[in-house]
Amino acid sequence: MFLNIFPIFLLFFLMLPLSLIFSWKTLRILLLAIPILGFLQILSMDLNTSYVINLMNLELQLVRFDKLTRVFGLIFCLAAFLGNLYAWHVKDKIQQVAAIMYSGSAIGAVFAGDFVTLFFFWEGTAIASVFLIWARRTPAAYHTGMRYLLIQIISGLILLMGTVLHYKYTGSIEFSKLELDSLASWLIFISFGIKCAFPFLHNWLQDSYPAATVTGTVILSAFTTKLAVYALARAFPGTEILIYIGAAMTLFPIFFAEIENDLRRVLAYSLNNQLGFMVVGIGIGTEMALNGTAAHAFAHILYKALLFMSVGAVLFRTGTSKASELGGLYRTMPITATFCLVGAASISAFPLFSGFVTKSLILDAVAYKHYQLIWFILIFASAGVLSHSGIKVPFFAFFSHDSGLRPKEAPFHMLMAMGLTSALCIIIGITPGLLYEYLPFEVSYKPYSTYHVINQLQLLCFAILSFIIIKWLNLLPQEIRSINIDFDIIYRKVIPDFFKHMLGKFEVIIKIISVVKLTLIEIIISLLDKFIGSDGRISRIWSTGNMVLWIAIVLSLILVLNYSTNI
Repeated sequence: MFLNIFPIFLLFFLMLPLSLIFSWKTLRILLLAIPILGFLQILSMDLNTSYVINLMNLELQLVRFDKLTRVFGLIFCLAAFLGNLYAWHVKDKIQQVAAIMYSGSAIGAVFAGDFVTLFFFWEGTAIASVFLIWARRTPAAYHTGMRYLLIQIISGLILLMGTVLHYKYTGSIEFSKLELDSLASWLIFISFGIKCAFPFLHNWLQDSYPAATVTGTVILSAFTTKLAVYALARAFPGTEILIYIGAAMTLFPIFFAEIENDLRRVLAYSLNNQLGFMVVGIGIGTEMALNGTAAHAFAHILYKALLFMSVGAVLFRTGTSKASELGGLYRTMPITATFCLVGAASISAFPLFSGFVTKSLILDAVAYKHYQLIWFILIFASAGVLSHSGIKVPFFAFFSHDSGLRPKEAPFHMLMAMGLTSALCIIIGITPGLLYEYLPFEVSYKPYSTYHVINQLQLLCFAILSFIIIKWLNLLPQEIRSINIDFDIIYRKVIPDFFKHMLGKFEVIIKIISVVKLTLIEIIISLLDKFIGSDGRISRIWSTGNMVLWIAIVLSLILVLNYSTNI
């Protein structure tokens, strides 16, 4: 009974005071134990459990446990365990505490039953996660972290404004399904969209994730965006605009990923692409689509973490993740290369791997609703995923030209984390029923039908053949050191340059005004000097006759004015 009402996030938040007492060796054991305890607690909890407290006449639902909460809570605990195992070697308490507080905040948000509690954990994820970027302790990481924090805090403030207006309109703060029919719901929608990296709001993802530490990027990839997916699935299922937003999200990152040289940025664009599939599923809103969204989020956290782990291991051993500087690493890092291939097969949705049994749910849900154009876009995006994440990442890191690098194999704890994640990707792919059992709705879907397998194999073979032909014709984008221009140029270059330009214009105007002001002052002083200066007319010694004449004139004017007013 105690486990049913004990807020699970408190387990994770205990790490903050414990970090002041224990050494890092003890802390890293706790970092593994706490997610395991959380995972077991979720498995033991009864559905529809609730824990409510009263604060300032507001009923805050700290625990709202249903099937949607359960599947996201389980994968968040699992991701926290695998990420902390991967980071076993880290001796930095800041990173260790930030990672566990970050995952705890994400889990607290998943369990939140009201918007006020959600806001608290929403901002908690932003504040905790930024330390995983700052932990690199470089000027570039500092500035990147500030940009990331600013955007995440803005998302939280918009959520708060939406919550206040929603409470004013309805008298309720319940975190439940909304319609886009008021300013409040639109603000909440935009807040979720920022964290989910909607088009034109997405660049914080590619800016910040590759800037984090080797282990921090793995942790970051699991929580922030998937929390936004959960929030959208909870509040806006069946909202049609999400179908088109999601389709755009699957499409545009493909082209950026193809020309990107930094493999961690390639994976960040790929992450954006995969989020699009989930957003489309939420927009469709049927039971199959929402099951597909939850299942794909579960699988995506695993295989994306696996890909970030493998590239991170390369970065850890070689000091670079640039495709132009890598290649031939399979000779000395064969195990890491194998795990990378498992992640590549999973994200590409090869049969017998996790992506195949989750992505097909969304594709079929779209087909059943007769969104033909959206279905074709998703198919094209699936082929693009194979090209940039399924082929490009492992090929240029491990199998391309010989870079001459001969690094050691990844440390044992990294290999263990990658091995466990790979095993989960394969187990889910082979026995999808293990995952389907925990989805929000009952599943009768059979992914391994002849139709599904043949269609997917045709798509994959076509994409592989296209890559081979393009490579043979030497038409692949060159892997060179470069900076690719994305929408972030607007707020990182155009807007600052515009203000600098306007400031320059204002400085010229201010200088002109200053010159005019000084000139006018000199003219006024000169005129006054002529009249009231030592040699001025008024300052001269006047004769008695002149004085009497001026007095008579003034008195005459007074009499005239007085006479005219009396008339």
